[in-house]
Amino acid sequence: MALLNDASQTKRNTGLFLLFFLFMLGKYNIYIGFALKPYMIFLILFLLFRLSAISFQKLYPFESMLLLFYLFYSFTGAFSVYPFASLRITLGIILLIFCYFILRSILEGYSDNAIQKAVAGAGLLFNAVSLVLYVIGLKSLGFQAQGEMISSYGTLLDRDYPRLIGLVEDPNLYVFYNTIFFTYFLTNIKSWRNKIGFTLCLLTSILTFSRGGILAMFVIILIYIAVCSPAKRWRILIAVGGFFAAASYMATSIMTFDIGQLLEARIEDFSNDGGSGRFELWGRAWEFFLAHPVMGIGADNFIEYNKFYYGEGLYTHNTFLHILTESGLLGFSLYVTVLFLIFIQLLKSRIMWEKPYLFLSFIAFLLQIMSLSLIINEVFFLYLAILSVIVRKKENKQLVEKQKTRDAQLIAKEVHGNECIVNDR
Repeated sequence: MALLNDASQTKRNTGLFLLFFLFMLGKYNIYIGFALKPYMIFLILFLLFRLSAISFQKLYPFESMLLLFYLFYSFTGAFSVYPFASLRITLGIILLIFCYFILRSILEGYSDNAIQKAVAGAGLLFNAVSLVLYVIGLKSLGFQAQGEMISSYGTLLDRDYPRLIGLVEDPNLYVFYNTIFFTYFLTNIKSWRNKIGFTLCLLTSILTFSRGGILAMFVIILIYIAVCSPAKRWRILIAVGGFFAAASYMATSIMTFDIGQLLEARIEDFSNDGGSGRFELWGRAWEFFLAHPVMGIGADNFIEYNKFYYGEGLYTHNTFLHILTESGLLGFSLYVTVLFLIFIQLLKSRIMWEKPYLFLSFIAFLLQIMSLSLIINEVFFLYLAILSVIVRKKENKQLVEKQKTRDAQLIAKEVHGNECIVNDR
């Protein structure tokens, strides 16, 4: 019987690991008016076959405020110049929220340890496969770092930079998707599995040549080094040193280009290319906001405005500015409140000390959305679902412990009372 239970639990844990990995495969989707992604298919099938297993728990303040923000953001589309664009993103929001509640219900059935094992397993597979695809892509391109927007397997040649995209469609998004894995391995670096995972995450993140992403990762490393114990600090420094030794070997012995020189050139380009044109896009977004300061230009309308006025179908590459432009001061205030409530929840639940990877992930997300437009993103929703479930499990555990303490006190009082009665007799 015990063997059957162990086998059943192994299957469940494997299913969770597979689900987390499917969240990383967003570019492998079926387009039916919107992108139907692998994890969505998984969750819908789960709902169909295990409807009785679905349960809905109370919402935390940050979840309620997030729903309110999306409701208002979608509402702005009713007054937009391009309502079809607003309708499209509204349908995407509804679908993603639907998947969020199914995911959260699934996670309720797993322990913290099982969730963390799934994060570790998915992180190892995601980074290992991405790195293999990157090498295959480089080989198919003859290991030549010359080209403009040429994609091959896991490699994207962008302005002569061989950027890793792996299983993701954009090198800048890769670091965002990799964030929760990176912070988990960083804060649990004791085992060899996690050391390898951390090294893979660091290597793949650097090979994206994403300036904002790389900066965010190194800021997170510095923050954690500053607050962690001396023993962990040494492990991190040794792992980082080992990474740079391995990277130097790869650069000199395997590849025909110098990773260090490319990184240096990429940083120097920042002063010449205006952050890959971001500064100009931010200026346009600010102009659109000033013209519509209260409720903005409407949900998902920036790219349409940008096409009409400037002939470029580009996003703002700054989530804060994007929300300010499309939903005005009202929507921006709601969004900032969501982030504030998440931060308060992390502090209130002492997650910063007990599950530091969740706190560091949140900080990394904040740093990265300053150079990315991510109104809706499945990885951020995955993070919120994990946070919500872990906080709830901790609260339930505390309630059980408090009840046990009260029961013990009541028993002690009864025993003391009985002793007094006996003594009186």
